[in-house]
Amino acid sequence: MISTRQLRYFVAIVESGSFSAAAERLFVAQSALSRQIKELEAQMDTALFVRTARQPLLSDAGAAFYPRARGLLLELERASQESREIGLGQRGTLRLNHSSTVPLSGVLMEALAGYLAEHPGVRMEIAQQSSEIQLQELAERRLDIGLLRLPVLRQHDGVVLHRLLDEPMLLAVASHHPLAAAVPVRLAQLVDEPFISIPHPQRGGLSYRAAELCTRAGFYPKAARVVSRKTTQLQLIQAGFGIALLPQCMSAIAPPGVSLVPLADAACDTSIALACRQDDSALVQGFVRHFRDALAAG
Repeated sequence: MISTRQLRYFVAIVESGSFSAAAERLFVAQSALSRQIKELEAQMDTALFVRTARQPLLSDAGAAFYPRARGLLLELERASQESREIGLGQRGTLRLNHSSTVPLSGVLMEALAGYLAEHPGVRMEIAQQSSEIQLQELAERRLDIGLLRLPVLRQHDGVVLHRLLDEPMLLAVASHHPLAAAVPVRLAQLVDEPFISIPHPQRGGLSYRAAELCTRAGFYPKAARVVSRKTTQLQLIQAGFGIALLPQCMSAIAPPGVSLVPLADAACDTSIALACRQDDSALVQGFVRHFRDALAAG
């Protein structure tokens, strides 16, 4: 079988113009170089050089073999380089999902864009998914990175959560709602208001946190006639079906006709976390490190 050493020696002789110059270039003895070429010719059952007193000339077979031999070496180098970059976390594809209440905007989008600018060999596949399903997908290795709302109700072996940032909760109401002009609003004022987002018994996230805050204020949120846990709740609020407690970042995607009003109560905040597998690849670990550092610096 032809070896990569034989290919390198053959290409070096052609490009250097002589056996002696190729031997110097490769830091090998000329006798070792000649022996490898003879073995290569024996394996191919044809002469690659026409030996002359002055310098070797390519035979017709050698002239046909040279561009392919050189291409094979280049392709091998490219494959080796790509594998090194993948092993070092510099190349590959990252699968990232985010919950509907963690829009990729503001500092999150800035951190994401900064990472991609510094890692041109990395591609990303991004989709939207609930926090609890993200954790399941991570545990089953169908996802690399999750961006979700705390709290989560179920832990998965091998999946870790990194708290990224806290942000204030705001009251989201239709612009014509009486509370739209009441700045700030106390949670106790919402006792009779219909909430278009209430907790799912098996899911955490934003609606769970909103219920925690309401319970702390002495009541449990009353469900509106139409409820949603997705970004469609903004449209429901706009249409006047009810109210919701939403993170400040969602003000960037709120449609006209929705007002986001500050809350007077203390500690009305919510947290975004990054989830990943504890034993994941260098690519994922590098992304997590960059993302956390970027948000900490911001």
